Amino acid sequence: MNNNKVLAWSIVVALGGFLFGFDTAVISGAEKAIQQLWNLSSVEHGFTVSIALIGTVIGSLLGGIPTDRLGRKQTLIWIAVAYFVSALGSALASDWVIFLIFRFLGGLGVGASSVAAPMYISEISPAKSRGKLVGLFQFNVVFGILVAYFSNYFMQGIAENDWRWMLGIQAVPSVIFFVALLNVPESPRWLIMKHNLVKEAKEILDIIDPSTSEETLQAIISANETTQSKPKENLFSGKYKSPVTLAVLFAVFNQVSGINAIIYYSPRIFEMTGLGTKAAFLSSAGIGLVNFLFTLLAINFIDKFGRKVLMTVGSFGLIITLGLVARAFFINDFTGVPIFLFVYIAFFAFSQGAVIWVFISEIFPNEVRASGQSLGSFTHWIMAAIIAFSFPIIADTFGGGITFSFFCGTMILQLLFVWKVMPETKGTSLEQIEKSMIIH
Repeated sequence: MNNNKVLAWSIVVALGGFLFGFDTAVISGAEKAIQQLWNLSSVEHGFTVSIALIGTVIGSLLGGIPTDRLGRKQTLIWIAVAYFVSALGSALASDWVIFLIFRFLGGLGVGASSVAAPMYISEISPAKSRGKLVGLFQFNVVFGILVAYFSNYFMQGIAENDWRWMLGIQAVPSVIFFVALLNVPESPRWLIMKHNLVKEAKEILDIIDPSTSEETLQAIISANETTQSKPKENLFSGKYKSPVTLAVLFAVFNQVSGINAIIYYSPRIFEMTGLGTKAAFLSSAGIGLVNFLFTLLAINFIDKFGRKVLMTVGSFGLIITLGLVARAFFINDFTGVPIFLFVYIAFFAFSQGAVIWVFISEIFPNEVRASGQSLGSFTHWIMAAIIAFSFPIIADTFGGGITFSFFCGTMILQLLFVWKVMPETKGTSLEQIEKSMIIH
C-alpha cells in the first residue's frame, strides 16, 4: 500500500473537518457579544447560535446530490469556497440579518462536508486502515474545535469588536483547503459507478495498493453490474432497511448525548457553576484539548479493537459522567463539574466522536452511499440544531439537573443499541459490508 499518498489525500480532505470543527465552535466566543450588540431576545439569540446548524441540516440533506453528480472532489472544492465567503461575510456583517445569511452559508459548507469528506476517505482507504483514515476527519473536527477555543481565548480584547476577528480568521485555512484539494484525485468508486471510467479508477487503485488493486477493481465492477442489472430502488426501500436504521439511530444518539450543547455553550455552562468569564473561556479551551487528545487515541484503536468496543466503553463513561453532572445541579454543589465535563468529553471523543463518521460511511452500498451518508449526516445535524436552539430555553426552564439527567438516560439506551443491534465492520471491505447489509 502506498501509505504516504493515501495518507496525504486523507489529510487534505480531512481539512474539511478542521473547518467544520472551527466553524462549529467559534460561535461560543462571539455569541454573548453578538447578543449584546444587536440586543437579541433569548429566542433570537438561540436562533443566531443555531442558524449555522440550520444551514448544516440543509447542506447535509442536499450534500449527496452534488457529491453524486459532480463527484466527491468537485463538491469539496465548492465547500472550501463556501467556508471562505462565510468567514469574511460573518466578520464584516453590518447588521443581524446579514450576519445570519453568512453564518447560514458556513453551515451549508459544514453539512455538505460531513457528507462528502468521510465518504471520499472511506472510498479510497484499504479495509485494514479505513477506520483510522476516516477517523482523521473527526480528528480534524476536534482539532478545529480546539483551535477555535484557543483562538477565541487569545483574541479576547484584541479590538473593540474582537468577535469579528474570532470569526474572520477562518478565511485563512479555507484558502489552504481549496489549494490543497487541487492535487487530490477523484474517488475510484465514483469514477466507475457514474462514468464507467475503469482505466482511470484502476490507476488510482494502483497508487492506493497495487497488490489488491485488481481484486478491488473487480469487486467494484461486480457490485456495479449487479446494481445496474436490477431496477433501481430508492434509499428507503426495504432493501436498505438495515443500514438506514443503523445510520439514523447512531446519529440520534450522537446528539442526545448533549455534546453540542456543551460545545456551543461551554463558557456559559462553566459560568453557571461559578467560574468567572476568563476562567470559563480557559476551561472551554481545556474541553477542546481533551476532545483532541482522546480522538487521537481513538483513531489509533478503532481498527485494532473495532467500532463496538469503543462504543461500549464510551457509553458506560457517558452514563456515569452525565449522571454526576446532573447530581451536581440537583444538590447545587458544582465543585467537581469541570472535571466531570472533561471526563465526559474524553469518553465521547473515544467513542461516538471517533466512530460516527467512520461507521456511517461504511454501512451503505456503493449505489446509495451518497444518499445514505446524507441521511445520516442530516439526522445528526437536525438533532444538533434542535438541541442547540432549545438548550438555553430548557436549561432556564427546568434547570441543569433535569437537562443533564435526560442526556444520561439516552446514553443508557445507546448502550443497549450498541450491545444488541450495532454490527462490527472493522477490517471488512466496503463490498463485503454491502453483502451483509442488503436484504435480497
